[in-house]
Amino acid sequence: MARRHLLLLLPLLALAFSVAVASAEGQGDSAAFIDGASHRYLRDQQDGQATSMSLDEVTAAVSVLLGFAPPAMLPSESSAKLNKVLLPNPFDRPRAVFLMQIDESHASVDSFISEAGSIFKTKIEGSENAATGLTDKDELIVIRSDESLDVQYGSDSLDNELTDLAIWLEGSYQKTDGKLNIPLESGNSLTLLVSKNADLEFASSLISLLKTIKRGIQVHEDFSGGIVSPAELIVCHFTGIKALEGEYGSAEIVKQGAEVVRTALTKAFDQLQAAYKGKIVGLVMSTNEASTSLASIIDAPSSLHISRRLAEASMTNATASASIAAIILVRLSLAWTTGIILLISTLIGICLLMNMPLTRDTLLYSNVKLD
Repeated sequence: MARRHLLLLLPLLALAFSVAVASAEGQGDSAAFIDGASHRYLRDQQDGQATSMSLDEVTAAVSVLLGFAPPAMLPSESSAKLNKVLLPNPFDRPRAVFLMQIDESHASVDSFISEAGSIFKTKIEGSENAATGLTDKDELIVIRSDESLDVQYGSDSLDNELTDLAIWLEGSYQKTDGKLNIPLESGNSLTLLVSKNADLEFASSLISLLKTIKRGIQVHEDFSGGIVSPAELIVCHFTGIKALEGEYGSAEIVKQGAEVVRTALTKAFDQLQAAYKGKIVGLVMSTNEASTSLASIIDAPSSLHISRRLAEASMTNATASASIAAIILVRLSLAWTTGIILLISTLIGICLLMNMPLTRDTLLYSNVKLD
């Protein structure tokens, strides 16, 4: 009898094990490359299924998009995966990547990206992150998210930033009761009480995203048309979903928060596409562990020297501006001096012509005969 019950339980145990495995696989780290419509840098995903890639391969893809060579020790299988993601044109790279990393979230990357545009989805396997091969000779600017926000409830600076955030997301912020209302595509709205720590952290992550985008656009405009044209990596760590999941679990507010993140991400990428004229690629990563990150890119040797290089570029631009100003001054002085001399000569000539005697010139009216 016991043996018969055991035989009946075996299929149920196998089914439970398969469901658990599938659930564990569905909650793994995932990523999605986002390409603009005006300028394509990514291939189309043929089967629509997410491609499995290691963190090293994702890092190598970002390195290539930034205009650098992939690591020399990259295996041939990994190179083949890169060829499936990137278009085979080494002379046409965006040299700008927007990395949005949603830290320690149980939701997949599909919850945070819009289906508009070209999207290449991947599943990240393994957490190793080897060196990218970047050297201190590679020009790279890393623009990180602002982690020094004033998140003290009731402060004037926070109220101003929440108001700007509400305007950006087409919502409203009520300063008196501390309510932030953000409309959703479904017609509903997400109401955050900034007096709660979880809601405040979610709103602060959105503020950090907005400020990071603005700073990245400003840096790009400062270097546009300049002597130095470095690659640009904009990095934003988003911890707001983690805060909502820790406070509300799997409640409806977490799903609404993911919808708000999708809207904010779409707006941010559209602004970057307009500022960079389509020459930028987005990368959205949803990770379960905080250790999963593109640290070898973010902490690359070239990014450690960017302050010195920015100073050198500023000094070079200042020296060039001073030289140009000196050249213009010399040319203006010569032009004015020449003009004054010609004017004085013209006046002297007119005075001499006016004072000439009205007699026949002996040379002109002479009867000299030439042989």
